[in-house]
Amino acid sequence: MAPTSTKLRPLVKGRIIKKRTKKFVRHQSDRYMRLLPSWRKPRGIDNRVRRRFKGVYLMPSIGYGSDKRTRHMRPDGFRAFLVNNVKELEMLLMQNRKFAAEISHTVSAPNRKKIIERAQQLAIKVTNPHARLRAEEKE
Repeated sequence: MAPTSTKLRPLVKGRIIKKRTKKFVRHQSDRYMRLLPSWRKPRGIDNRVRRRFKGVYLMPSIGYGSDKRTRHMRPDGFRAFLVNNVKELEMLLMQNRKFAAEISHTVSAPNRKKIIERAQQLAIKVTNPHARLRAEEKE
């Protein structure tokens, strides 16, 4: 099923460079278990993170954004496009070297089979072709 989809190459595969790979952690999340490490902006009047003192956690800002040419790009060079049915898959007909189809998690196993077969005919890469198919083949 997947031999044709693995050979598909993107038209342009730019090198993805992240300005920061570490997560931004919430201030004092290491100190209290009730504070999860997911980022929240500090709003206290004396807060040293908000005031950007030396030696404290960095705050996210617009300067950490990705390069426009590689934003939302997967490591294989394609951008993901969520597909719910065969008709939506055919929108990628002319863009099959730029976008890869990603089958939505709500699609049933028989419809997934139809989408994967049509994607092979149109030479469109599917990022999750094996999802929900293994269990059906065993029965």
